[in-house]
Amino acid sequence: MTTAWTPAEFEQQLRAMGRYYHIHHPFQQMMYAGKLTPEQLRGWAANRFYYQVTIPRKDAALLFNCPDREVRRVWIQRILDHDGGSATDHVSDGGIEAWLRLGEACGVPREELLDQRHVLPGVRFAVDAYINFVHHADWREGVCSSLTELFAPTAHRQRLQSWPDHYPWIDNAGLQYFRNRLTEAHRDVDHGLALTLQHFTTYEQQQRALQILKFKLDVLWAMLDAMYLAYVQHMPPYFNLEEAAHA
Repeated sequence: MTTAWTPAEFEQQLRAMGRYYHIHHPFQQMMYAGKLTPEQLRGWAANRFYYQVTIPRKDAALLFNCPDREVRRVWIQRILDHDGGSATDHVSDGGIEAWLRLGEACGVPREELLDQRHVLPGVRFAVDAYINFVHHADWREGVCSSLTELFAPTAHRQRLQSWPDHYPWIDNAGLQYFRNRLTEAHRDVDHGLALTLQHFTTYEQQQRALQILKFKLDVLWAMLDAMYLAYVQHMPPYFNLEEAAHA
């Protein structure tokens, strides 16, 4: 039998998965280098919004599966952080509203974000795969899948540092989402990581946790693959079957 890692060793293995985080994707590298066009940046904001509005539904599915009241009492804050309400203290009234303002600052009308007309099939498929996983998985596996938040503060800091210089046409107030998440993500990581270290204690369970985290990392990477194909390589998001039949 293979010996399980200690909690410290296991945490190190989880954090090492950051090498697969989407900040290393070519689309994100273009973003940080200031090489995205306004159209490409708007496409990113519109497609990423589909992920943002799905997150509280994902968290609600996890809560439904979780029998532990103490976990639920803490985890529910994630839904409030995104949906807003009296329990939040952000001027943007939650992450979804903050992202709507970000999209508007990038030049995407609010109604076009809300009706999801710009969401690419590949992005929709990847995000839906994530929520379906959490819906059907054990709640502890759902918690583990959230650990991409270990790496999120780096992405938020990079955007806050690079966007004002590279994309000065974007109103700085529209970047409030990233500022909010610098605080929220650290809090969420502390809770999610503690639960994962507590419940994944055997070698087999720890290997499963790494597989789950890799799946979530793949979801984020696949979203950017779809955007790169559509907005950088200008490939159509799907085949027109009528045109294909006459080709």
